[in-house]
Amino acid sequence: MFQSPSLATRFGRNVQVIRSECPLAEDQMRSAAPSIFATGKHGSRSERYTYIPTIDVLRGLRREGFEPFMVAQSKSRIEGKTEFTKHMIRMRHAGQVNTRPEANEIILINSHDGASSYQMLAGMFRFVCCNGLVVGEVVDDIRIPHKGDIQGEVIEGAFRVLDEFDAVAEHTEAMKALQLRPPEELALATAALALRFGERSIEETGGHSPAPVTAEQLIEARRPEDLGHSLWTTFQRVQENVIRGGQPGRSAQGRRLQTRPVASIDRGVSLNRALWMLAEEMRKLKA
Repeated sequence: MFQSPSLATRFGRNVQVIRSECPLAEDQMRSAAPSIFATGKHGSRSERYTYIPTIDVLRGLRREGFEPFMVAQSKSRIEGKTEFTKHMIRMRHAGQVNTRPEANEIILINSHDGASSYQMLAGMFRFVCCNGLVVGEVVDDIRIPHKGDIQGEVIEGAFRVLDEFDAVAEHTEAMKALQLRPPEELALATAALALRFGERSIEETGGHSPAPVTAEQLIEARRPEDLGHSLWTTFQRVQENVIRGGQPGRSAQGRRLQTRPVASIDRGVSLNRALWMLAEEMRKLKA
């Protein structure tokens, strides 16, 4: 079910990721996301930019009971910049480490090249399929600029996100209780298809090009545990098929292909959040 904790793999062409069922040690994180351990800021940053290594912030969070279970890092085509690029850490707090079937996760995003402030997002990890979700608008994002008491503000922000997980659980249970009719499942998948492949709509001819896969493919289950017609199981199937790819399809020119996984941290976060909000809108309509 899980990757070996010592195995770092490519998440896409420009992102490397490692996830484990146990808290990650620092040497394991370093192998996949060296920018977490950057010893200084990128040369493009001014004197006003307060540099605090992400690892120092993470060590402070660990002292407060937060442990990392996944790290990812973007690569850069600019020579010498990879050591400072955007990275993401997904953490769980003590007592919420192995809660099944889902575990609450706090997502920390940062960079040392000016591409990102410290960001704290609410997330959820689904054990059966290793889906890392990003909660939509249930919990407010927290952004902390590179100035002042960064470590203290990040720790405070992590506890603020933690306090909001009761609301996330409420929304999750409501999704699990709602049953969708086949046309409603297809409506959700069709909207997700537009989110994922909308950039294909303008081709060289200026015309419209269909997505490489169909809405019906997005609601296909990859395992018996995902069968069913609740809003929650439908959302999970759509999310996994959109984010992970691997489905057979056709290019705009008719060539056979397999859909690719989402290959960037920013795109993965924004798509995950948009998919959650789609599910939330369906929940409101059904309610």
